[in-house]
Amino acid sequence: MGCVYIPIRETMEEVRVSFDSLPRDASDIIDILRAEQAPLDIWLIIAREYFKRGQVPQFRQILEHGCSPEIEEHCANMTYERVAILNALGAYYTYLAKIETRQKEKDLHIVEATNYYNRASRIDVHEPSTWIGKGQLLLAKGETEQASQYFKMVLDEGRVYVPALLGQACVEFNRGRYSESLELYKRALRANPYCPGAIRLGIGLCRYKLGQLEKARMAFERVLQLDPENVEALVALGIMDLQTNDAAGIRRGMEKMQLAFEIYPYSPMSLNYLANHFFFTGQHFLVEQLTDTALAVTTHAPTRAHSFYNLARSYHSKGDYEKAGRLYLHSVKEINKPQEFVLPYYGLGQVQLKSGDFRGALSNFEKVLEVSPENCETLKALGHTYVQHQQFDKAIEVLKKVTKIDPHDAQAFLDLAELVISSDTGAALDAYRTACSIFRKAGEDVPLELLNNIGVLQFERGEFELAEQTFKEALGNGAWLALINNHNSWKYTDSLTDVHQIKDVQIFNHLEEEGFHVEIAWRKVSMLFNLGRVLEELHKTQSAIMLYRLILFKYPDYAHAFLRLAAIAKSRNDIQLSIELVGEALRVKEKCPNALSMLGSLELKNDEWVKAKETFRAASEAMGGNDSYASLCLGNWNYFAALRNEKRSSKLEATHLEKAKELYTNVLKQKTANLFAANGVGLYLAEKGQFDGARDLFTQVLEAASGTTYAQIPDVWINMGHVYFAQGYFMLAVKMYENCMRKFYYNTDTHILLYLARTHYEAEEWQECRRTLLRAIHLAPSNYTFRFNVGVVMQKFSASTLNKARKNVDEVRETVSELKNAIRVFSQLSAASSLQLHAFDKKKIDTHVGYCKHVLETARIHCEAAEREDWKNKQRAELAHQAAVAKEAARRAEEEEKLQLEKRKLQEDLKRMKQNDEHLQRVKEQWRSDGGASKRKDRMRSEDEEGDHDDRRRRKGGKRRRKDKSSVSRYETEEAEVDRMVDHDEVEEEEANIIYQEQANHHTESNAQGHLAAAGLEDSDADDDAGDVPSSTAGRLRRGWSESDDEEPARLPESSPYRENSAEPQESGGGTRDDSDKRNGNGNGAGDNNDDDSD
Repeated sequence: MGCVYIPIRETMEEVRVSFDSLPRDASDIIDILRAEQAPLDIWLIIAREYFKRGQVPQFRQILEHGCSPEIEEHCANMTYERVAILNALGAYYTYLAKIETRQKEKDLHIVEATNYYNRASRIDVHEPSTWIGKGQLLLAKGETEQASQYFKMVLDEGRVYVPALLGQACVEFNRGRYSESLELYKRALRANPYCPGAIRLGIGLCRYKLGQLEKARMAFERVLQLDPENVEALVALGIMDLQTNDAAGIRRGMEKMQLAFEIYPYSPMSLNYLANHFFFTGQHFLVEQLTDTALAVTTHAPTRAHSFYNLARSYHSKGDYEKAGRLYLHSVKEINKPQEFVLPYYGLGQVQLKSGDFRGALSNFEKVLEVSPENCETLKALGHTYVQHQQFDKAIEVLKKVTKIDPHDAQAFLDLAELVISSDTGAALDAYRTACSIFRKAGEDVPLELLNNIGVLQFERGEFELAEQTFKEALGNGAWLALINNHNSWKYTDSLTDVHQIKDVQIFNHLEEEGFHVEIAWRKVSMLFNLGRVLEELHKTQSAIMLYRLILFKYPDYAHAFLRLAAIAKSRNDIQLSIELVGEALRVKEKCPNALSMLGSLELKNDEWVKAKETFRAASEAMGGNDSYASLCLGNWNYFAALRNEKRSSKLEATHLEKAKELYTNVLKQKTANLFAANGVGLYLAEKGQFDGARDLFTQVLEAASGTTYAQIPDVWINMGHVYFAQGYFMLAVKMYENCMRKFYYNTDTHILLYLARTHYEAEEWQECRRTLLRAIHLAPSNYTFRFNVGVVMQKFSASTLNKARKNVDEVRETVSELKNAIRVFSQLSAASSLQLHAFDKKKIDTHVGYCKHVLETARIHCEAAEREDWKNKQRAELAHQAAVAKEAARRAEEEEKLQLEKRKLQEDLKRMKQNDEHLQRVKEQWRSDGGASKRKDRMRSEDEEGDHDDRRRRKGGKRRRKDKSSVSRYETEEAEVDRMVDHDEVEEEEANIIYQEQANHHTESNAQGHLAAAGLEDSDADDDAGDVPSSTAGRLRRGWSESDDEEPARLPESSPYRENSAEPQESGGGTRDDSDKRNGNGNGAGDNNDDDSD
């Protein structure tokens, strides 16, 4: 039991005040403290005890009196205590500002706290507790940067202030620097190990943010050990248990949330999580109560955002989209950026998409994707939003991204297929197949609608066998299999002869007796009908008829089955039966537009023009004038009426054409992509002679039709060919006709062949025209029009060939042959005219026969002249050929002679080179066999040569001098010195041998002239020219060899260092120069000087 002693003024006595007996009215204590002028620290102690007991008004009353001017004046020297009281009041108002939910009152509390802290700063500006208080106030205001400055000012003093550490830890936590915040909490805990559990709560939150979940759990549990009723720790542990996503963890988490709610029912975190739990249990009234309470007790923006989201989600699930949208919007406004809490943006986007605000929905979904770019649900919602905006390309791109992120999402593939089905049936079919495989791998039943869509796409792509398999898979087992597999009950009978037979049900009763199940679920009727259409395309018409009859057996009002039976009868040219079947369909549905349009077409085919027109009008009126098909039929009726042959008048023709144009244009206004209506407008322009406009329009129709597989309009190709024909572009017309026939009619349509033949005729391509008509005759041998046209073409070809200025005999012969064929064709037609097999005039045919015979007589004369001219041309060609052959033979003989000469010359060169090589080898052997006695003579000869060289150089300078005989004595006086150099010469001999061999090999490889010079075939006077070569040790050791007069002289290159070898030494003055030096081309004039000297 604590107490405090208040000293009595001017005495040594004290008043003891027990904390347990503090009066409820603080005025008594305040009177005692004022009367005895008690120290301010006692005021602060008593106020703190009131605060601990929850008596906040008494706490505030004591502190406010403790900082009154009277007390401050009396205790002016108690600086620390005065500051402590002011800081306590500032902390109190800071706390009130934190918990206040009303902004006005919150601002008032902040102002009060600021005033007290400012008063404390005026008393002692360096007091750390004041700075810490200001930092806490700034944290409450959300100004974390300024708060951090105050905390750092305290921490920079060097002392450990636990409140400053805790404040800075909060700042770092709010900045997202969880590691730094954790270190600060640890420092505070080390500074004061007995601090409250809130510090460990901060440590747990930091570790939770850092992903250290086990250590975070340990910290929260430690907080509960120190303070079992700590709501924040209970909520944190509850959240961690809920995040385990297992039943036991969720149960433990909700128990902790409930316990936190029981301890403190105004904790917004526990309220929000409880509301979230009750939302999934469907208890929306509890959700609304809990979220309303949470919104009332908190001002924390993220917490309020969660509360608004829970409340909005509750109304959203109940279908109150308007209120849900407002609450989602409130939740979004509480958030600074989507990264903080993104779920309200998704909910708001859903509500906006539902209400038709596609732009707002698009914006919100994009914000969600900024936070979670691979969220499949958001991507799919975004794709649907793009579809509503008519941005199909973006929608397709988004859904493709979904399929890549989650390749097991069957719904994404289905949505993608629905988008691309109108532009790319192949991609749609692939998407449907992928969805189908996903269902099968998951062990789920494939939806019948999915299989039906796959079959329809396969049908449109022409994959009829695959479509048949798909529809059979969707239908499963049933009586239809027996009908398809040609059961004995009906396979030998034709089941489409009259209406009564179609309505006969005995065959189906017989199947039931045999145990076949003939019941058809309504959802399978469309698939059974589609299977019948596939069988028609596979030419299994009888099986298709039986399936249509089976549908009518179970569902007699299924009008489409009657229409398909009518279409089959029409294809068999049974117009009457087809009309009766259409009548049955009209009895089921009196104003069925499809039935009326088909009936009008049948009446038009039956040449009942007035009835057809009335029927088409009835079809159009049945759809309120908006039926495109009926309008097209009326347009076609007017177009064909304008082209009828019976007493056509220009005025009536123009009237029908204008009416047809009006109807076609109205259809295009309703559906701008209707290719048939555009084709009709093109026909109108062509009939009016506006060929350029018609061609442009037909081109657009062709381009549009090429991008789809189910809109095949061969008439457009034919019309385009007609336009090219009318404009004179015959090659383009031919190409259009041929492409149309190949693409749609397997090259077997006789009408297009007739158009093609006519184009060739106008282009004067007679042979192509004839071949085309022969193809048509092969396809329709009973059509005499083709035969007549062939005869005319042959006649025209013959006449045009004979009129040519220059023609060869082959052309004339072909003309004769064609004329004979034409006469034969016209003769056959003339004979058939008596039997009335065709409608040609016999006189006209006889005229053609007579003309052909006349041309044939003329052709024979041309043929004889052409044959004579051809014989002359052949004779001239033969003579020219013989002359060319003779000239070619002479040229080849000349070339052969040149080749032989070159070959002989080459052989002689090789022989000469071989002789030179052999002579070189003999010279080498002679040089090696020469002893040391001849070496002195060689050296003396070399010195004499040098003397001669110097003498010649003097003579070249313009002074002709003769050498005196003293030179000989000079050589003799030097003989002794030469003897002394023998040993040195022996050393240099090896070097000379190597140099000689290298140079000899080099000239041997280069040319034959080098080999002759090295062999010594040069005149002895050539030594005089060597004086120009610089003297060296290797040069002095070279030997000159002479050759006999009988050997053939050879050219020596101007730079060759070799000399002739001779048995006699040369005289010092030099000998006579042979002509070989002149051939060598020595241009230094030494030869002339030597000749003068010898004279």
